[in-house]
Amino acid sequence: MFQITNRCVKCGACESECPNNAIYEGEKQFNIDYKKCLVCGNCISVCPNNAIDEK
Repeated sequence: MFQITNRCVKCGACESECPNNAIYEGEKQFNIDYKKCLVCGNCISVCPNNAIDEK
């Protein structure tokens, strides 16, 4: 599982790379719907702020 941390600046790079639409915009940062997440890692590879950690 992955977790989006408070380093997220809501750039949207991760959302557009998610093949299963598991990432959505929250009030302060993007979030991951763990029921949809395929744990593919696409989001980690495109995040410019290293805001996504492995749980």
